[in-house]
Amino acid sequence: MTDNKNDNLLKIIVEEYIDSVSPVGSNLMVEKYFPELSSATIRNYMVELEERGLIYQPHTSAGRVPTLAGYQYYVEKFVSDGDITAKNKKIFDSLSKKIKLDSESIKLLAKLLAELSEEAVLIGFAPTDVYYTGISNLFRQPEFIEHQVVYSMSEIIDHLDEAIAKIFHQIDNNIQILMGDDNPFGNGSSVILVKYKAGKNYGLVGIFGPNRMDYQENIGLIKYAQKLLENL
Repeated sequence: MTDNKNDNLLKIIVEEYIDSVSPVGSNLMVEKYFPELSSATIRNYMVELEERGLIYQPHTSAGRVPTLAGYQYYVEKFVSDGDITAKNKKIFDSLSKKIKLDSESIKLLAKLLAELSEEAVLIGFAPTDVYYTGISNLFRQPEFIEHQVVYSMSEIIDHLDEAIAKIFHQIDNNIQILMGDDNPFGNGSSVILVKYKAGKNYGLVGIFGPNRMDYQENIGLIKYAQKLLENL
């Protein structure tokens, strides 16, 4: 399989896993995407992706799951700037007519962003003034079913203001996706961040969740939220 086809295979594995939260097997790949190939051939191609460190097999009889490096490669290769869906745009626009340039209105927008993304959302009004919502969305994800993972994430949430303070001046008005060791909220999760300017003040808005998040859709949501915030 050429590099382009290998990349396409990775793209499919990542997106299938994002949707299903189940390891992606070769039979599914043949039935749904590559009817001209055999399961054995697909498995050989998967081995190539494993050797590149982009996917792994959680146990012997399972399909494959993206690694952190796999998600990073997927984001770099396949995720564009992101456009908000017409449905979500309509919902946002309806809210924007009712809110003003104050903290309570911005919190309402953050709650809507959490609802639409089904992830957790943070708003940094300043380096040490942080509001977050949608935490139940985060802990509802299967990645956080283990007690230790929940405990670790809870500790991070308790110190969100400190994490924001460290990165506040490093984020600009361009979308940034931080994962792994680059993510100040823990290497078991990802965050999409952007800075906005509302009036004379700068703030930070972000969506954070498991590495298995819908990056394309969430980038579209963040970009549109930034636009609305800057036009309040």
